[in-house]
Amino acid sequence: MARFKHYDYNQMSMVVINYLEQIQPGTFEFALHYLISEKLDLSAFHQPYKNDAEGRPAYDPAILLKIILFAYSKGITSSREIQWCCETNIIFKALSCDTVPHFTTIAHFVSSRGLAIEALFEQVLLICDQQGLLGHELFAIDGCKMRSNASKEWSGTFKELEQKRQKLKRLIQHHLSEHQEKDTHESEEALERDIRKAKTIQTLDAAANKIGDFLKRSQPRMGKGKRSKEVKSNITDPESAKMTTSKGTIQGYNGVAAVDKKHQIVIDAQAFGEGQEHHTLQPVLESIKARYQRLGINDNVYASGIIATADTGFANEANMEYLHQNQINGYIPDNQFRSRDPKFTHQKDKYGKRHQTPGNPKVKHLIPASEFQFDPVTMTCRCPAGEQISHRGIRTNEHGQLTAYFEGRLLQCRHCSKKASCMKNPASADHRKGAGRQVSFALNDQRTPTYTDWMKHRVDSPKGKQIYSHRMSVVEPVFGNIGTNKKLNRFSLRGKSKVQGQWQLYCLVHNVEKLAKYGQLSS
Repeated sequence: MARFKHYDYNQMSMVVINYLEQIQPGTFEFALHYLISEKLDLSAFHQPYKNDAEGRPAYDPAILLKIILFAYSKGITSSREIQWCCETNIIFKALSCDTVPHFTTIAHFVSSRGLAIEALFEQVLLICDQQGLLGHELFAIDGCKMRSNASKEWSGTFKELEQKRQKLKRLIQHHLSEHQEKDTHESEEALERDIRKAKTIQTLDAAANKIGDFLKRSQPRMGKGKRSKEVKSNITDPESAKMTTSKGTIQGYNGVAAVDKKHQIVIDAQAFGEGQEHHTLQPVLESIKARYQRLGINDNVYASGIIATADTGFANEANMEYLHQNQINGYIPDNQFRSRDPKFTHQKDKYGKRHQTPGNPKVKHLIPASEFQFDPVTMTCRCPAGEQISHRGIRTNEHGQLTAYFEGRLLQCRHCSKKASCMKNPASADHRKGAGRQVSFALNDQRTPTYTDWMKHRVDSPKGKQIYSHRMSVVEPVFGNIGTNKKLNRFSLRGKSKVQGQWQLYCLVHNVEKLAKYGQLSS
């Protein structure tokens, strides 16, 4: 039988090494080390330090940047784990020159250097342009929703938070009353039970006070839609928002990135504490224009004809008007653009409906609005059951048409025999805060052209279809690399400015990786 030399991977050994030799050319860590040591100006990171004449020497920001960005490239965001890697991993030791920053130093550096990180992001972007990695032909914008260091259980409107506070007070009163009834301890077990009750009361009281303090020092958070209404605030992180994703509802931020087509370089990265993407388009476009001017890349990037694309989540009339007025060569389709494309006519027949779950009941078919008797002269409407429903006014819809809106009265719909086939959610008529069946009627077929019509014409043209087809292949792989390959799928900070700094560090990792693969950093 063959014999082999004994080996043990778990053994300890003292080896004499040169740290610089561990950073091999052609690797991500080599590109990172070369960039930070030779190419980037880190003076913005030096400004907060005030230990020139006295005080303890600080860790060099270059060292901290190297280990943090390298850790992010490996999917490590915990500052404690980064400290542990500096103690045990040879590449971390090489990048840090065998220094071991405390985890609090690492965490504070990431959370307190937002402006310096922004300057660093721009320097790396300028190097990407100098290396020829920016095409200046087309860029795509999209958002990546990630949870932050905040609990969604502490979210709600001011009314909901006040109701939660009153509920906590009632629970405290209940436990106090129960405790007073059993003020004599009959056994050791009863004493332990009373101690647990006291801890419960203390926890509930702290939670109620936390909500009360927030309601006193804060104002309701209003949405940015056409009908401005209060949106849910979060006590732990007021700038974050509740967002619906494919994996459920999260409390976090929407990391929006603009990506250049040629080599998928991220040219802008911002974090927004709102789930809707409509309001993020203009800030991103303005940020790109200002950044290109500061870096001397282009005084007016949109005048050169660069194409901006985004998905249907960014489409609304205000954004279309902004693109038209500022002469931005944008292609942003509405959510019905595929239904107008003959190529997708039989898509559902062939592949079925998206997100269809086997075994689900068929879609409910409601009584259409055409079966309601609408009189445009008297502005009245009768439902299929013969009841006259309430007129809710005349407004211009999203297509620019004057439209009359009607709604059934609660008592009418609540006891109607046709409620099940008329209302999508019949139970909504069973309580006083609900609503009856709602229908609308366009008053005429003539309407003024809108900016959305202008964009529809652009996107539906053969040239528009060809241009928009590049969007997904430009921006989605970036999110796949950051979220799946690098496993950077959550923000570990609170507050918009801190989260935006971390999001830019995530995108920096992606850009440095592109420089390592396609750039000539050693020249």
